[in-house]
Amino acid sequence: MLSDRVLVVIGRTRHKMMVAEVQEAVKRGAKFIELRLDFLAKAVDFKRLAPLKQCPWVATLRRPADGGRYTGTEQERMMILRQAIVSGTFDWVDLEADIAHTVPRFGQVKRIVSYHNTAQTPKDLEDIYANMLKQDADVYKIAVTAQSANDVARVLHIQRTAPKPTVAFCMGDIGMPTRFLSLKFGAPWIYAAFNKERGIAPGLPSLDDFRTTYPVQHINATTQIFGVLGDPVGHSLSPLLHNQMYRKLGVNALYLPFRVPRGQLPQSLEAYDQIPVRGYSVTIPHKEVAASIAREVEPNVQATAAANTLIRIDEKKFSAANTDFAASTDTLKAFFAVQAQDGPVPQLAQMSVLILGAGGVARSVAYALHRESAQITIASRTHERAQKLAEEVKCKAVDWHARHNVSFDVLINCTPVGMHPNVDEAPCHFSILKPGTTVFDTIYTPETTLLIREARVRGCDTITGVEMFVRQAARQIEMFTGLTPDTDVMRLIMRKALSPLTKAFDDDGGRKENPAANEGAEE
Repeated sequence: MLSDRVLVVIGRTRHKMMVAEVQEAVKRGAKFIELRLDFLAKAVDFKRLAPLKQCPWVATLRRPADGGRYTGTEQERMMILRQAIVSGTFDWVDLEADIAHTVPRFGQVKRIVSYHNTAQTPKDLEDIYANMLKQDADVYKIAVTAQSANDVARVLHIQRTAPKPTVAFCMGDIGMPTRFLSLKFGAPWIYAAFNKERGIAPGLPSLDDFRTTYPVQHINATTQIFGVLGDPVGHSLSPLLHNQMYRKLGVNALYLPFRVPRGQLPQSLEAYDQIPVRGYSVTIPHKEVAASIAREVEPNVQATAAANTLIRIDEKKFSAANTDFAASTDTLKAFFAVQAQDGPVPQLAQMSVLILGAGGVARSVAYALHRESAQITIASRTHERAQKLAEEVKCKAVDWHARHNVSFDVLINCTPVGMHPNVDEAPCHFSILKPGTTVFDTIYTPETTLLIREARVRGCDTITGVEMFVRQAARQIEMFTGLTPDTDVMRLIMRKALSPLTKAFDDDGGRKENPAANEGAEE
């Protein structure tokens, strides 16, 4: 269930729609609501809003310079804010730091003194905050835009060392983890959009994100932090899967998406040392760099020169693992064992395998199959990468346009072709899909890709990316927590998440539209 640690933000242009969303938010468990009065196209009708109040409300009338939509004069804005304070409708009012001193306290209405910067994290942010602390407020709010992990670190330091109640976070994709980490470091609440489509603020999570993915009511100072590193990671399903499994395992942990642009991994890891993050899943484009900077590496990492897992071993050192390596062949072996029923199980050493792609996932798959003595052929849109990988695993590489001339028992797609949103694409002509062959697509969003669908139509045996994803994630969870997760439960979570509707954490019937992940297969 939600708690008063989640401040649900509602902003609509019409009173009618604002009323409807307030009512629905309460039904969904909201216990603390901010009304963005700057969204309203007409004059605020306090008498129309007041009867709806069933929990504490915050009044906010934000200027465009601060990321708001109010288009009237500053004099008119100040008048509306004062009306909101004396109306008896609101328990809180949000006042920007530059005008807070002009608005006196009134009655029992509490004050948020806020600073917003939608462009950057200013160099003098610490001075800005120090001056804010001199003002009369019950809570201080800092919302700035992160351009790097160092910006994230600065804001988290302010939050961690705040001498008075403070909510400090970064907007945007890079800063998204700070919205949750602020709770770990003492913030009284976190902001959530009731309707994510309203564009209230960059990177603002939705109400349903807390119901399905981020159990914020359990975050405290002792919560361990894990996450996924990559670019992009905004629609990764890893947070949903990991966080639900931590709950089921009884682990006080939170798994977050850390967007790290290409070339920024070492400095980002250093910046996040202060959190600290105990372990990372690593995806596009950082797998090779992750392997190179780890202090300790598993043999699989040495072989592939790629890591999809980093585990903290002390203050600034990580060990690296590659859980894709075993997950790929374990998936194939388990599939063939089921197919064989009581008969002899086909061996990978007896099979010819065509791998499409030469990126991080393809490298793991190729090395794992090489260890099993499979007969491998690699085709990539970047032929040089295919040749290089083929030389490493002592197999054959063919030109991308020649992939349809290769005979195979197993076809493995390790490219992103067919991944959401490009679901009408496939990495090969369907004419090469012969009855009795096995088609394994490492993409899991959607689970039934066009390649998988057409393979089934043509009588092929099929393996979806969910199987490999679950196996590699299960190993990561075990390495992070020391506990063994139930992979059947993980498959169920994934398939619910990939279906049009996803079940909420609290089992109260909440649902959300599920954006597809942009993670996993790569080339």
